Parts: sequence; structure tokens; C-alpha cells
Amino acid sequence: MGKKVTALFLVIVCSAFLLIGWRFIKNSGILRSYPDKGYLSTVESKYRPVYRQLTPDEQAVYAALYRGIAEHEEEIPLPVEMDGDEYSKVYRILEKQESRFFYLDSVYYTAAKVRDAKVVYRKMGDFEGRRKKMDDAVDEAVAGAADQKSDEYKVRYINDYLVKNCRYVSGDNEEFASTAYGCLVDGEANCEGYAKAFNLLASELGIESVVITGKTDEGENHAWNQVKLGTDWYNIDVTWADTDVSGEVRQMYFLCSDSSFRKTHFADTELFESYVCSKDDRNYYVHSGLYAESMEDAKDIVRRELESGETTIEIRFATQGLYDTFMSELIDEQNIFDLLQEAGYQYSGEVTLSLKENHPELCMTLTFS
Repeated sequence: MGKKVTALFLVIVCSAFLLIGWRFIKNSGILRSYPDKGYLSTVESKYRPVYRQLTPDEQAVYAALYRGIAEHEEEIPLPVEMDGDEYSKVYRILEKQESRFFYLDSVYYTAAKVRDAKVVYRKMGDFEGRRKKMDDAVDEAVAGAADQKSDEYKVRYINDYLVKNCRYVSGDNEEFASTAYGCLVDGEANCEGYAKAFNLLASELGIESVVITGKTDEGENHAWNQVKLGTDWYNIDVTWADTDVSGEVRQMYFLCSDSSFRKTHFADTELFESYVCSKDDRNYYVHSGLYAESMEDAKDIVRRELESGETTIEIRFATQGLYDTFMSELIDEQNIFDLLQEAGYQYSGEVTLSLKENHPELCMTLTFS
């Protein structure tokens, strides 16, 4: 009798463990099948160069996140179980590159292994209303580029549009400062907001662009863009193009090569490698004939601009030595005024020269009055 009771007790205990184990397995999703792998379409991936760098599994997870976040889903089943570090990489790339997702919170969940993504959204009222404002702002912005014939002109248009329609705010104090929404709708953004807005408008106009994060030469966190024109990549920093002076656009960070840009910008390489930007042919100073590689170049630039009636002249120098020589021979010794006479510059009375220097960028602005 005692053995029968013991056996019955063991059966009951085992049954209980099996039931609890089954419920655990069922709730944990261990036996649940994975969704089919999906990928962004050819058109979608065309303007997402960082997505194209990912492995097939990373692309499938990126696509699942992209589809789910576009629908504002809080839990998104992934097509593969992913290591937590790898998932974090994919999620962080998406958060930086998908500029339309202004409603994503800066916080995200991860674990040692991730099979279902839990997405955190910003707390906001009237989500659909805000999304419509964003869409309208994008439509309004790109409408102004309808008459721009080349991609280079479109990039110039985007750069100048953002400078003229957005005000820089530091830090993250403003609710949407680090988003394209802050830049395009609220008209206030920090560097990340500018960069995301540029990225969004570029893709809308059929131009490949990426958001780059990193540090400045002063060790501050910063964000900017790289943009592809033809077969070549260029650096561009819209935030630093904004002088906060109405109608004034700083030109020295427009379509730069790495050789000049990397004096002040240092890209993070944790998530992906930034693109090699080897050419300066579209740089504002080179393109406009304001780039001096010798003292004779610098003098010719001053003469030419004065002859054409310009009173404000910007020059960028190829080397530190050339910059210093120009300062010593023409500015310190005041020989710059000889170029006024050589150019036949018409003036009466006294001429005053105002000088604005950007020493790290080897740029100088001369204003005669």
C-alpha cells in the first residue's frame, strides 16, 4: 500500500513538473516558429548604403524592425535569434539612419539573446497629427528643389534650406532636438537633428547619404553627413554651415575630402566604417576658384575678386605654411593694399581691412570698406 501511494505521489509530482515546464516552454516561445526572413526592396535599399553593408541576417532583422516601427509596433518578432551585441548594432544603425522615425525614444531594450524586439517610443500626444506635420514639412522642403537639375545643386539646396529654416540648440533639452522633426517642423535642432534632416531630404531627392557620428577636434560629440555624388563620396556638415546670422551660410564644410575634413571631424567606427572621401573637386573653395596652393594663387584670387567688384573675399589655403606666409607678407606688412591698386579698385579716402580667421580650417575672410 505504501509503495502504491509513493508511486502515485511521484506521478502527480512529475505531472505537475511537466505541466509547469510545458507552460514555460509555451510562454517563452522556444517552440514558436520564426517569421520568414524579409528584406528591404531594391528601391528601399538603394538609398540606404549602411543597410547594404550588413550581413544577410542583419539585413533581415533591420527589415523586420523597419516594418514594425513604421507601424508603431511595440513588440516585433525577429526572423532570427540574434546575439545582443549584434542586435544593438543593427538597432542603433537604424535609429540613426531612419530619419522619419522621429518618434523612437533614445532608450532601447537588449539582452544576451534577442528574438523579439521591444521598442520604446517617445511619449507624445496626437502621434498621427505629428506624423502628418512631418510629412508636410518634408513635402514643402523638397518642393523647392523641383527646378534643381543636378544632384550637386540639390545638395546645395538642402544645405542652404536647413541653415535658413532651422536654429541650432545645444544638447537634448528640446523634446525633438535630435530628430529630423525638430529640424524640419519645430525649426530647432542640435547637430544630430540637422544631420538626420539632411539625410531624409537627400533620400527624398534620390541622393545617397548617411548620418555619421563622432567627435570634434575639441572632443565634443557631433553628427554630420556623407553624401554620394556620381561615384564619389563627400563630407558635409550642415550644423557648422549655420552661422546663426540671417542669410549667411558658412562654406568651408560643404562637399569636403577627408584630408581637410578630418582635421576637425573624427568619425566613430563602432557601428560601421565611414566612406572614403578622396576628392575636393566639388568643394566650395575649389569649385569657386577660391583655393590657393601658392602665394601667386592667393594674390590672383584677391585681384580677381576686387576687379569683379567684390569687397568680401574668402580664401582657403592648401597648407599651414602658405597661410602663415600670406598673413606675414600681405596682412602684417600691409602689402595687401598694393593689390587694391593693381586691381584698379575704385575708392576715395581711407580703406579699412577687416580680417576673420578660421585657423584650423586654413580659411580667411577679407573685407574691404
